[in-house]
Amino acid sequence: MQTILVLLVAFVAGIEGILDEFEFHQPIVACTLIGLVTNHLAEGLLLGGSLQLIALGWANIGAAVAPDVCLASVISSILMVHGLNSTIEARFVIAFSIALAIPLSLVGLSLTKVCRNLAIQLVHKMDETKKVSYYQWIGICMQGIRVLIPTIVLLLIPSSMICSILEMIPVSIYKGLLIGSGVVCVVGFAIVANVLGSKFTYPFFMIGFGLACMTSLSLLSLCFIGGGLVWLYMLLNAKEKSNKTSDDPLGDILNDYE
Repeated sequence: MQTILVLLVAFVAGIEGILDEFEFHQPIVACTLIGLVTNHLAEGLLLGGSLQLIALGWANIGAAVAPDVCLASVISSILMVHGLNSTIEARFVIAFSIALAIPLSLVGLSLTKVCRNLAIQLVHKMDETKKVSYYQWIGICMQGIRVLIPTIVLLLIPSSMICSILEMIPVSIYKGLLIGSGVVCVVGFAIVANVLGSKFTYPFFMIGFGLACMTSLSLLSLCFIGGGLVWLYMLLNAKEKSNKTSDDPLGDILNDYE
């Protein structure tokens, strides 16, 4: 039953990697679901949260597809589940899975290019019939199969073999991966901060980083403080715009771009 649920998550995540409708392909969702069906919910949530920070600045824009997070999330989660059956500490297994997810995302990107090239032939057949037929479902299902097939191959490998390979790696390498995975997770947030960064938002970044260093504050209190600061900023911004309103709407629009 666990195998069927894992395959179902892999198939749906592969489809969502292109559709972007219900966000099942996001690492925080895919890794958590696989951790849930394999009775490793806490570890899956930790892995998904770390990968989500890396992929925070990734997005599909038109035909340009970002590195494939769904294949990376699914395969790294399954490897993590196998690794948790070994004698290695859980934090080292999660760090190894994070390091392996980055090249897997590039492999997934190559696979989705192959699926898109095959889908072009399906579009031509749809044009010949001059109507929408079942071909469209074949094109969508190919995106799920590209994640499903590697998942099946990995599930066919005995867990003891994967555990023995992981146990052959020295602990010093795991410690290096643990430090590196913590640094890489900052990259995704740095991309978002670089896009959102302006003279209006940097003060909020400084306040947030300062409050995050206070260990006495809980996550809930930080959320309330952040929500209050955002609300205050919106009120002040609306008041400033109302004071600048004039009888010349075009002039007001041009002033916003100065």
